[in-house]
Amino acid sequence: MHIVCELGEFLITTDPNKVDIDAVNELLARSYWAEKRNKEIVKKSVENSLCFSLYDKDKQVGFARVVTDYITFGYVRDVFIHENYRGKGLGKWLMECVISHPDIRNIERLMLATKDAQEFYKYKGFSQLQKPEAFMERLTVLSK
Repeated sequence: MHIVCELGEFLITTDPNKVDIDAVNELLARSYWAEKRNKEIVKKSVENSLCFSLYDKDKQVGFARVVTDYITFGYVRDVFIHENYRGKGLGKWLMECVISHPDIRNIERLMLATKDAQEFYKYKGFSQLQKPEAFMERLTVLSK
């Protein structure tokens, strides 16, 4: 079942067939966190995530995805709103749809990473790691 949220002329859907890979790829290419991803990487990440596509009529203007096992862990990734649509509350609405999704709202640990948007995410209960020393990462450099 695909969840749909509506706000005026805007629509958010979790239907994977509605993701405009070209639009997502174009916007992620302008981000600091995903600028090195190519279209094939974007496509594969979309195929393996719960995706939230924000549309203004037929144009995709926002996106977020959650990598998850649907019960114990979820990792929010690639949240964006097209530059021409920022400042309208759509980012907050998108995140509200993400965290209230029936398959996400009761996850034991929902995480995200951001270089500069901590204040944006705090309003929905996200906070600094309680024990950052317990977390580790392994990075692989991707080529475009």
